[in-house]
Amino acid sequence: MLKRLHIKTYGCQMNVYDSERIADVLAPHGYVTTASADDADLVVLNTCHIREKAAEKVYSELGRLRQLDRARRARGEKPLQLAVAGCVAQAEGEAMAERAPFLDVVVGPQSYHRLPELLAQRARARGAVVDTAFPVESKFDHLPVASTPSGVSAFLTVQEGCDKFCTFCVVPYTRGAEDSRPVAAVLAEARALVARGVRELTLLGQNVNAYHGHGPDGRTWGLGRLLRALAEIDGVWRLRYTTSHPADMDDDLIRAHGEVPAVMPYLHLPVQSGADPILAAMNRRGTADDYRRVVDRLRQARPDLALSSDFIVGFPGETDADFEATLRLVEDVGYAQAYSFKYSRRPGTPAAIMRKQVAEPIKAERLARLQALLQRQQQAFNAAMVGRTVQVLVERDGRKPGQRLGKSPYLQAVHFDAPETVVGRLVDVHVHAALPHSLAASCGERPSMGAVA
Repeated sequence: MLKRLHIKTYGCQMNVYDSERIADVLAPHGYVTTASADDADLVVLNTCHIREKAAEKVYSELGRLRQLDRARRARGEKPLQLAVAGCVAQAEGEAMAERAPFLDVVVGPQSYHRLPELLAQRARARGAVVDTAFPVESKFDHLPVASTPSGVSAFLTVQEGCDKFCTFCVVPYTRGAEDSRPVAAVLAEARALVARGVRELTLLGQNVNAYHGHGPDGRTWGLGRLLRALAEIDGVWRLRYTTSHPADMDDDLIRAHGEVPAVMPYLHLPVQSGADPILAAMNRRGTADDYRRVVDRLRQARPDLALSSDFIVGFPGETDADFEATLRLVEDVGYAQAYSFKYSRRPGTPAAIMRKQVAEPIKAERLARLQALLQRQQQAFNAAMVGRTVQVLVERDGRKPGQRLGKSPYLQAVHFDAPETVVGRLVDVHVHAALPHSLAASCGERPSMGAVA
């Protein structure tokens, strides 16, 4: 008997990948996905703990789902099963089961492959079943071959966890230590995705360029070597990776940016601050000038490289001079895009108990100044595309009749009119306008590569 599964995903690309794999794990047990919780037999909230008040947002959603379950029961219908997965589940654990006793399963990001077993346990147990252990064996050893539709672009997790212990971050506590998948497993999943029509792979990891996977030659492979092997797979047109740490940009990975055409000229390389005292307080393992040198080496290898980054303003102890140093770094580097946030405390992290917490009005003023500068840089980068011919991987139909939507090498959304047959192809387009969130273009007559098989 088919059962309906609804997964609500919070946060990063890693969680998007994990949600797809949760669907894969449950599919052999009769679950098919549905777009609405109203139609579901099982709802899984795949949670993220990075942003402020993440746990409270989950509890708020659970309250809404509990009301949905009560309404079903009142009508004599089958009860709704509820599971919370991901990093909030990992952080809260038994406390979540106590606060929300109507839950069926609480499972961390390293154990979701056990969901069918945990649901079966719940049928025999009183109260929620909680699994937030860090297993000795990798969950990837137990996941089935991916089967969920992916389109022409897909995420592929190659590394999980982090050993850096930045003082503001919960990832080492919720995702565990760094763990890299074997090269053979990564290549096998990549080939399976390509067989289903995927042409662009984005490699994922909490610290993806710390990848050190066991290779088929018995040696340890870094991310640069893995990218080269993936690029040799027939049908892989584009490769990206995220998220990276500047300290792990080794020589071979930097060379790969210049030597492997499939590696796109766009890199997300978080720096967080441009002030050395704040970088030290964050335990970022480098200085602002170290970051500048990495950027210089990357641009020497790939002159057309564009960068994005992450910034935190108002970290404990940040002075006006520290903030001005961040603005100087942004001016020096120049970003095509960036994400910036006010510092917010994460319980259990060292920064949460640091002295000299910055007042909220000061954080807000600094964030506004930083975002204004970053927005000017992004607008200038997009405006520089006008008049150029760029190659776009066409992903889907646009909102308007005859319109198609795709991504440039720089991850910009590009829309243009073209026949439906261009979907799934690489096409050359002429950019004629830079809009606030996309580029408008016109399509040439012929695609630059063949259709997806």
